[in-house]
Amino acid sequence: MSTDFFDELETRDPARREERQFAELRAQIENAKANAPYFAGTLADIDPARIVDRASLATLPVVRKGDLIELQKKRVEGRDPFGGLTAVKTSHLGRVFMSPGPIYDPEAHRADYWRLARALWAAGFRRGDVVHNCFSYHLTPAGSMLESGAHAIGCPVVPAGTGNTEQQVRAIADIRPAGYVGTPSFLKIVLEKAREMQADVSSLRLALVSGEAVPKALRGEMESAGISMRQCYASADLGLIGYESVPDEGLILDEWLVVEIVRPGTGEPLPDGAVGEVVVTTLNPDYPLIRFGTGDLSTFVAGTSSCGRTNRRLRGWMGRADQTTKVKGMFVHPGQVAEAAGRHGIAKFRLVVTREGDVDAMTLKVEAASDPGLAAKLAETLQAVTKLKGAVEFAAPGTLPNDGKVIEDARKYD
Repeated sequence: MSTDFFDELETRDPARREERQFAELRAQIENAKANAPYFAGTLADIDPARIVDRASLATLPVVRKGDLIELQKKRVEGRDPFGGLTAVKTSHLGRVFMSPGPIYDPEAHRADYWRLARALWAAGFRRGDVVHNCFSYHLTPAGSMLESGAHAIGCPVVPAGTGNTEQQVRAIADIRPAGYVGTPSFLKIVLEKAREMQADVSSLRLALVSGEAVPKALRGEMESAGISMRQCYASADLGLIGYESVPDEGLILDEWLVVEIVRPGTGEPLPDGAVGEVVVTTLNPDYPLIRFGTGDLSTFVAGTSSCGRTNRRLRGWMGRADQTTKVKGMFVHPGQVAEAAGRHGIAKFRLVVTREGDVDAMTLKVEAASDPGLAAKLAETLQAVTKLKGAVEFAAPGTLPNDGKVIEDARKYD
Protein backbone atom coordinates (compact mmCIF):
# COMPACT_ATOMS: atom_id res chain seq x y z
CA MET A 1 0.00 0.00 0.00
CA SER A 2 1.39 3.39 -1.01
CA THR A 3 2.12 5.82 1.80
CA ASP A 4 -0.16 8.21 -0.11
CA PHE A 5 -3.06 6.38 1.55
CA PHE A 6 -3.88 6.02 5.24
CA ASP A 7 -5.02 2.39 4.84
CA GLU A 8 -6.33 -0.10 2.30
CA LEU A 9 -9.95 0.91 2.96
CA GLU A 10 -9.48 4.08 0.93
CA THR A 11 -8.88 2.24 -2.35
CA ARG A 12 -11.53 -0.48 -2.02
CA ASP A 13 -13.73 -1.39 -4.93
CA PRO A 14 -16.85 0.79 -4.43
CA ALA A 15 -19.23 -2.17 -4.70
CA ARG A 16 -17.23 -4.09 -2.10
CA ARG A 17 -17.25 -1.04 0.18
CA GLU A 18 -21.04 -0.70 -0.10
CA GLU A 19 -21.54 -4.40 0.59
CA ARG A 20 -19.30 -4.33 3.67
CA GLN A 21 -20.77 -1.12 5.05
CA PHE A 22 -24.33 -2.42 4.87
CA ALA A 23 -23.32 -5.65 6.60
CA GLU A 24 -21.85 -3.51 9.40
CA LEU A 25 -24.92 -1.29 9.34
CA ARG A 26 -27.24 -4.21 10.04
CA ALA A 27 -25.15 -5.04 13.11
CA GLN A 28 -25.26 -1.36 14.09
CA ILE A 29 -29.04 -1.30 13.95
CA GLU A 30 -29.20 -4.37 16.19
CA ASN A 31 -26.79 -2.66 18.59
CA ALA A 32 -28.83 0.55 18.62
CA LYS A 33 -32.11 -1.27 19.25
CA ALA A 34 -30.61 -3.32 22.08
CA ASN A 35 -28.63 -0.61 23.88
CA ALA A 36 -29.85 2.90 22.96
CA PRO A 37 -33.32 3.64 24.40
CA TYR A 38 -34.19 6.26 21.76
CA PHE A 39 -33.52 3.88 18.88
CA ALA A 40 -35.17 1.01 20.74
CA GLY A 41 -38.33 3.05 20.36
CA THR A 42 -37.98 4.56 16.88
CA LEU A 43 -36.66 1.33 15.31
CA ALA A 44 -38.84 -1.09 17.30
CA ASP A 45 -40.58 -2.44 14.20
CA ILE A 46 -37.46 -2.54 12.01
CA ASP A 47 -35.91 -5.88 11.10
CA PRO A 48 -32.19 -5.16 10.61
CA ALA A 49 -31.94 -8.02 8.10
CA ARG A 50 -34.15 -6.02 5.71
CA ILE A 51 -31.72 -3.08 5.51
CA VAL A 52 -29.65 -4.28 2.58
CA ASP A 53 -29.22 -1.19 0.39
CA ARG A 54 -29.84 2.55 0.20
CA ALA A 55 -33.48 2.14 -0.79
CA SER A 56 -34.22 0.12 2.35
CA LEU A 57 -32.10 2.48 4.48
CA ALA A 58 -34.31 5.34 3.27
CA THR A 59 -37.32 3.73 4.96
CA LEU A 60 -35.85 4.48 8.41
CA PRO A 61 -36.72 7.72 10.22
CA VAL A 62 -34.34 10.70 10.26
CA VAL A 63 -33.23 12.23 13.54
CA ARG A 64 -31.95 15.76 12.99
CA LYS A 65 -29.30 17.70 14.84
CA GLY A 66 -31.93 20.23 15.84
CA ASP A 67 -33.84 17.44 17.63
CA LEU A 68 -30.95 16.65 19.98
CA ILE A 69 -31.52 19.67 22.22
CA GLU A 70 -35.07 18.63 23.09
CA LEU A 71 -34.24 14.91 23.25
CA GLN A 72 -31.37 15.56 25.64
CA LYS A 73 -33.51 17.83 27.81
CA LYS A 74 -35.82 14.89 28.43
CA ARG A 75 -32.93 12.81 29.87
CA VAL A 76 -34.51 9.52 28.73
CA GLU A 77 -35.07 7.28 31.76
CA GLY A 78 -32.90 9.71 33.70
CA ARG A 79 -29.86 7.63 32.84
CA ASP A 80 -27.71 9.98 30.75
CA PRO A 81 -27.40 13.47 29.25
CA PHE A 82 -27.57 12.16 25.67
CA GLY A 83 -31.32 11.67 25.24
CA GLY A 84 -31.07 7.88 25.02
CA LEU A 85 -29.05 7.92 21.79
CA THR A 86 -25.84 6.43 23.19
CA ALA A 87 -25.30 2.68 23.50
CA VAL A 88 -22.95 2.91 26.50
CA LYS A 89 -23.36 4.34 29.97
CA THR A 90 -21.97 7.78 30.67
CA SER A 91 -19.74 6.26 33.36
CA HIS A 92 -17.94 4.23 30.66
CA LEU A 93 -16.97 7.26 28.56
CA GLY A 94 -13.65 9.03 28.43
CA ARG A 95 -14.97 12.58 27.95
CA VAL A 96 -18.27 14.44 27.74
CA PHE A 97 -18.36 17.62 25.66
CA MET A 98 -20.82 20.48 25.50
CA SER A 99 -21.53 22.15 22.17
CA PRO A 100 -23.68 25.26 21.68
CA GLY A 101 -27.39 24.57 22.03
CA PRO A 102 -26.49 23.05 24.42
CA ILE A 103 -25.82 19.63 22.89
CA TYR A 104 -23.80 17.03 24.81
CA ASP A 105 -21.37 14.86 22.86
CA PRO A 106 -19.76 11.60 24.08
CA GLU A 107 -16.22 10.39 23.54
CA ALA A 108 -15.26 6.80 24.41
CA HIS A 109 -11.77 5.47 25.13
CA ARG A 110 -10.75 4.23 21.66
CA ALA A 111 -7.69 5.77 20.02
CA ASP A 112 -8.54 8.27 17.27
CA TYR A 113 -12.16 8.08 18.38
CA TRP A 114 -13.22 10.80 15.92
CA ARG A 115 -11.17 9.32 13.00
CA LEU A 116 -9.38 12.57 12.16
CA ALA A 117 -6.08 10.76 11.50
CA ARG A 118 -7.31 9.95 7.99
CA ALA A 119 -7.86 13.63 7.18
CA LEU A 120 -4.50 14.64 8.66
CA TRP A 121 -2.76 11.97 6.61
CA ALA A 122 -4.42 13.17 3.39
CA ALA A 123 -3.26 16.70 4.26
CA GLY A 124 0.34 15.48 4.38
CA PHE A 125 0.98 15.04 8.10
CA ARG A 126 3.34 12.18 8.98
CA ARG A 127 4.89 10.69 12.13
CA GLY A 128 7.03 13.22 13.97
CA ASP A 129 5.45 16.34 12.45
CA VAL A 130 4.65 18.76 15.28
CA VAL A 131 1.05 19.99 15.03
CA HIS A 132 0.03 23.46 16.27
CA ASN A 133 -3.61 22.86 17.23
CA CYS A 134 -5.70 26.05 17.27
CA PHE A 135 -9.08 24.40 17.71
CA SER A 136 -10.83 25.03 21.02
CA TYR A 137 -10.14 22.78 23.98
CA HIS A 138 -12.83 24.41 26.13
CA LEU A 139 -16.00 22.28 26.50
CA THR A 140 -16.33 21.66 22.75
CA PRO A 141 -14.54 18.63 21.22
CA ALA A 142 -12.70 20.13 18.24
CA GLY A 143 -9.34 20.38 19.99
CA SER A 144 -9.56 16.82 21.27
CA MET A 145 -10.73 15.53 17.88
CA LEU A 146 -7.66 16.81 16.07
CA GLU A 147 -5.27 15.98 18.89
CA SER A 148 -6.35 12.33 19.05
CA GLY A 149 -6.01 12.05 15.28
CA ALA A 150 -2.52 13.54 15.37
CA HIS A 151 -1.46 11.17 18.14
CA ALA A 152 -2.72 8.20 16.10
CA ILE A 153 -0.26 9.15 13.36
CA GLY A 154 2.54 9.84 15.83
CA CYS A 155 2.53 13.62 15.72
CA PRO A 156 3.36 15.71 18.83
CA VAL A 157 0.74 18.40 19.47
CA VAL A 158 0.97 21.96 20.76
CA PRO A 159 -2.46 22.45 22.46
CA ALA A 160 -2.67 26.10 21.46
CA GLY A 161 -6.44 26.58 21.49
CA THR A 162 -7.96 29.83 20.29
CA GLY A 163 -7.04 33.51 20.74
CA ASN A 164 -3.85 34.94 22.29
CA THR A 165 -2.45 35.62 18.84
CA GLU A 166 0.91 37.01 19.94
CA GLN A 167 1.54 33.99 22.16
CA GLN A 168 0.55 31.73 19.29
CA VAL A 169 3.09 33.40 17.01
CA ARG A 170 5.82 33.16 19.65
CA ALA A 171 5.10 29.46 20.18
CA ILE A 172 5.27 28.75 16.44
CA ALA A 173 8.53 30.70 16.09
CA ASP A 174 10.11 28.88 19.05
CA ILE A 175 8.74 25.32 18.67
CA ARG A 176 8.85 25.26 14.85
CA PRO A 177 5.78 23.07 14.20
CA ALA A 178 5.38 21.56 10.74
CA GLY A 179 1.67 22.19 10.53
CA TYR A 180 -1.40 24.06 11.72
CA VAL A 181 -4.91 22.82 12.45
CA GLY A 182 -7.76 25.23 13.13
CA THR A 183 -10.05 27.56 11.22
CA PRO A 184 -8.67 29.07 8.00
CA SER A 185 -9.44 32.62 9.10
CA PHE A 186 -7.39 32.26 12.29
CA LEU A 187 -4.43 30.94 10.30
CA LYS A 188 -4.59 34.11 8.24
CA ILE A 189 -4.67 36.20 11.44
CA VAL A 190 -1.66 34.31 12.83
CA LEU A 191 0.38 34.92 9.68
CA GLU A 192 -0.55 38.61 9.65
CA LYS A 193 0.49 38.95 13.30
CA ALA A 194 3.76 37.15 12.56
CA ARG A 195 4.57 39.69 9.85
CA GLU A 196 3.72 42.50 12.24
CA MET A 197 6.01 40.99 14.90
CA GLN A 198 8.68 40.12 12.33
CA ALA A 199 8.58 36.55 13.66
CA ASP A 200 9.74 33.56 11.64
CA VAL A 201 6.87 31.08 11.27
CA SER A 202 8.20 29.56 8.06
CA SER A 203 8.27 26.09 9.63
CA LEU A 204 4.53 25.88 8.85
CA ARG A 205 4.20 23.96 5.60
CA LEU A 206 0.95 22.02 6.21
CA ALA A 207 -2.53 23.02 7.33
CA LEU A 208 -5.74 21.10 7.92
CA VAL A 209 -8.61 23.54 8.38
CA SER A 210 -12.31 23.22 9.16
CA GLY A 211 -15.29 25.12 10.50
CA GLU A 212 -15.39 27.70 7.71
CA ALA A 213 -15.39 27.90 3.93
CA VAL A 214 -12.03 28.27 2.17
CA PRO A 215 -12.23 31.00 -0.50
CA LYS A 216 -9.88 30.54 -3.47
CA ALA A 217 -8.12 33.79 -2.64
CA LEU A 218 -7.30 32.57 0.87
CA ARG A 219 -6.01 29.24 -0.42
CA GLY A 220 -3.81 31.11 -2.89
CA GLU A 221 -2.50 33.31 -0.09
CA MET A 222 -1.55 30.24 1.95
CA GLU A 223 0.19 28.65 -1.03
CA SER A 224 2.17 31.86 -1.53
CA ALA A 225 3.26 31.55 2.10
CA GLY A 226 4.49 27.99 1.41
CA ILE A 227 1.60 26.29 3.22
CA SER A 228 -0.25 23.36 1.64
CA MET A 229 -3.79 23.74 2.98
CA ARG A 230 -6.48 21.07 2.95
CA GLN A 231 -9.91 21.15 4.54
CA CYS A 232 -12.10 18.62 6.28
CA TYR A 233 -15.73 18.39 7.31
CA ALA A 234 -16.44 17.04 10.78
CA SER A 235 -18.99 17.41 13.53
CA ALA A 236 -19.12 16.85 17.27
CA ASP A 237 -21.82 14.22 16.77
CA LEU A 238 -20.19 12.19 14.01
CA GLY A 239 -16.49 12.94 13.95
CA LEU A 240 -14.93 13.05 10.48
CA ILE A 241 -17.42 13.14 7.61
CA GLY A 242 -15.27 14.16 4.65
CA TYR A 243 -11.77 15.35 3.88
CA GLU A 244 -9.84 16.94 1.04
CA SER A 245 -6.91 15.26 -0.70
CA VAL A 246 -6.69 17.37 -3.86
CA PRO A 247 -7.77 21.05 -3.79
CA ASP A 248 -11.13 21.81 -5.36
CA GLU A 249 -12.02 18.16 -6.05
CA GLY A 250 -14.53 17.83 -3.22
CA LEU A 251 -14.44 16.11 0.15
CA ILE A 252 -13.87 12.34 0.19
CA LEU A 253 -16.22 10.56 2.58
CA ASP A 254 -14.82 8.82 5.65
CA GLU A 255 -14.83 5.03 5.52
CA TRP A 256 -16.99 4.53 8.63
CA LEU A 257 -20.12 6.29 7.43
CA VAL A 258 -23.02 5.85 5.04
CA VAL A 259 -23.96 9.26 3.64
CA GLU A 260 -27.15 10.27 1.83
CA ILE A 261 -28.35 13.53 0.28
CA VAL A 262 -32.05 14.04 1.05
CA ARG A 263 -34.68 16.64 0.34
CA PRO A 264 -34.51 19.17 3.23
CA GLY A 265 -37.15 18.54 5.86
CA THR A 266 -37.78 14.97 4.65
CA GLY A 267 -35.94 11.67 4.51
CA GLU A 268 -36.37 11.37 0.75
CA PRO A 269 -33.08 10.65 -1.05
CA LEU A 270 -32.29 12.97 -3.95
CA PRO A 271 -30.66 11.97 -7.26
CA ASP A 272 -26.94 12.47 -7.68
CA GLY A 273 -26.11 16.07 -8.52
CA ALA A 274 -29.06 17.51 -6.58
CA VAL A 275 -28.36 19.76 -3.59
CA GLY A 276 -29.95 18.58 -0.37
CA GLU A 277 -29.39 17.88 3.30
CA VAL A 278 -26.46 15.69 4.30
CA VAL A 279 -27.82 12.70 6.26
CA VAL A 280 -25.22 10.44 7.88
CA THR A 281 -25.38 6.97 9.40
CA THR A 282 -22.31 6.25 11.50
CA LEU A 283 -20.86 2.85 12.33
CA ASN A 284 -19.62 4.13 15.72
CA PRO A 285 -20.95 1.50 18.18
CA ASP A 286 -20.97 3.88 21.18
CA TYR A 287 -23.06 6.61 19.56
CA PRO A 288 -25.02 4.77 16.85
CA LEU A 289 -26.59 7.71 15.04
CA ILE A 290 -28.74 6.24 12.27
CA ARG A 291 -29.92 8.59 9.52
CA PHE A 292 -28.69 11.66 11.35
CA GLY A 293 -29.67 14.89 9.61
CA THR A 294 -26.75 17.30 9.91
CA GLY A 295 -28.69 20.34 8.70
CA ASP A 296 -25.91 21.01 6.18
CA LEU A 297 -26.55 21.30 2.45
CA SER A 298 -24.29 19.66 -0.12
CA THR A 299 -24.29 17.41 -3.17
CA PHE A 300 -22.34 14.42 -4.40
CA VAL A 301 -19.52 14.98 -6.89
CA ALA A 302 -19.54 12.62 -9.87
CA GLY A 303 -16.70 10.13 -10.29
CA THR A 304 -13.76 9.53 -7.97
CA SER A 305 -10.83 11.63 -6.86
CA SER A 306 -7.70 11.92 -9.01
CA CYS A 307 -5.68 10.91 -5.92
CA GLY A 308 -6.79 7.28 -6.26
CA ARG A 309 -9.19 7.12 -3.32
CA THR A 310 -12.43 5.49 -4.41
CA ASN A 311 -15.06 6.65 -1.92
CA ARG A 312 -17.76 9.12 -2.87
CA ARG A 313 -17.19 12.85 -2.52
CA LEU A 314 -19.24 15.80 -1.32
CA ARG A 315 -19.01 19.17 -3.01
CA GLY A 316 -18.48 20.77 0.38
CA TRP A 317 -20.60 22.90 2.64
CA MET A 318 -23.26 24.73 0.59
CA GLY A 319 -25.40 26.28 3.33
CA ARG A 320 -27.84 25.17 6.00
CA ALA A 321 -31.05 23.23 5.55
CA ASP A 322 -32.36 25.02 8.63
CA GLN A 323 -31.53 28.34 10.26
CA THR A 324 -28.90 26.91 12.58
CA THR A 325 -25.71 28.49 11.26
CA LYS A 326 -22.02 27.76 11.69
CA VAL A 327 -19.99 30.86 12.56
CA LYS A 328 -16.23 30.64 13.09
CA GLY A 329 -16.62 26.89 13.43
CA MET A 330 -19.37 27.12 16.10
CA PHE A 331 -23.08 26.43 15.58
CA VAL A 332 -25.44 29.29 16.43
CA HIS A 333 -29.06 28.21 16.97
CA PRO A 334 -32.17 30.39 16.50
CA GLY A 335 -33.14 29.63 20.10
CA GLN A 336 -29.90 31.17 21.34
CA VAL A 337 -30.57 34.39 19.41
CA ALA A 338 -34.09 34.53 20.78
CA GLU A 339 -32.80 34.00 24.31
CA ALA A 340 -30.25 36.82 23.99
CA ALA A 341 -32.81 39.28 22.66
CA GLY A 342 -35.55 38.14 25.03
CA ARG A 343 -33.44 38.83 28.11
CA HIS A 344 -33.68 42.51 27.20
CA GLY A 345 -37.33 42.57 26.17
CA ILE A 346 -36.63 42.77 22.42
CA ALA A 347 -39.53 41.32 20.45
CA LYS A 348 -38.32 41.80 16.84
CA PHE A 349 -34.75 40.84 15.97
CA ARG A 350 -32.59 39.19 13.34
CA LEU A 351 -29.01 37.91 13.47
CA VAL A 352 -27.19 38.60 10.21
CA VAL A 353 -24.01 36.64 9.50
CA THR A 354 -21.57 38.18 7.02
CA ARG A 355 -17.92 37.98 6.01
CA GLU A 356 -15.48 40.79 6.76
CA GLY A 357 -12.52 39.91 4.59
CA ASP A 358 -11.95 36.23 5.34
CA VAL A 359 -13.52 36.31 8.83
CA ASP A 360 -17.12 35.56 9.82
CA ALA A 361 -18.99 38.40 11.55
CA MET A 362 -22.35 38.57 13.37
CA THR A 363 -24.68 41.55 13.70
CA LEU A 364 -27.78 41.41 15.87
CA LYS A 365 -30.36 43.78 14.37
CA VAL A 366 -33.15 44.78 16.73
CA GLU A 367 -36.21 46.95 16.40
CA ALA A 368 -35.79 49.43 19.25
CA ALA A 369 -34.81 53.01 19.87
CA SER A 370 -31.07 53.56 19.59
CA ASP A 371 -29.45 53.20 23.02
CA PRO A 372 -25.67 52.73 23.42
CA GLY A 373 -26.15 51.24 26.87
CA LEU A 374 -28.64 48.67 25.61
CA ALA A 375 -26.37 47.88 22.65
CA ALA A 376 -23.51 47.07 25.00
CA LYS A 377 -25.72 44.85 27.17
CA LEU A 378 -27.12 43.04 24.14
CA ALA A 379 -23.64 42.41 22.75
CA GLU A 380 -22.52 41.07 26.13
CA THR A 381 -25.50 38.73 26.37
CA LEU A 382 -25.09 37.56 22.78
CA GLN A 383 -21.49 36.59 23.47
CA ALA A 384 -22.43 34.88 26.73
CA VAL A 385 -25.11 32.77 25.05
CA THR A 386 -23.38 31.92 21.74
CA LYS A 387 -19.71 32.14 22.86
CA LEU A 388 -19.12 34.45 19.88
CA LYS A 389 -18.78 38.23 19.64
CA GLY A 390 -21.29 40.20 17.62
CA ALA A 391 -22.21 43.79 16.85
CA VAL A 392 -25.63 45.31 17.57
CA GLU A 393 -27.59 47.57 15.23
CA PHE A 394 -30.92 49.31 15.87
CA ALA A 395 -33.70 49.41 13.29
CA ALA A 396 -36.89 51.45 13.14
CA PRO A 397 -40.11 49.61 14.06
CA GLY A 398 -41.51 47.62 11.15
CA THR A 399 -38.35 47.71 9.05
CA LEU A 400 -36.97 44.21 9.69
CA PRO A 401 -38.32 41.61 7.19
CA ASN A 402 -41.45 39.75 8.24
CA ASP A 403 -40.28 36.39 6.87
CA GLY A 404 -39.87 34.29 10.00
CA LYS A 405 -36.08 34.31 9.84
CA VAL A 406 -34.15 34.55 13.09
CA ILE A 407 -30.75 34.02 11.46
CA GLU A 408 -29.86 35.31 8.00
CA ASP A 409 -26.68 33.90 6.46
CA ALA A 410 -25.59 36.73 4.13
CA ARG A 411 -22.03 35.49 3.60
CA LYS A 412 -20.63 35.52 0.06
CA TYR A 413 -17.69 33.45 -1.12
CA ASP A 414 -15.50 33.40 -4.21
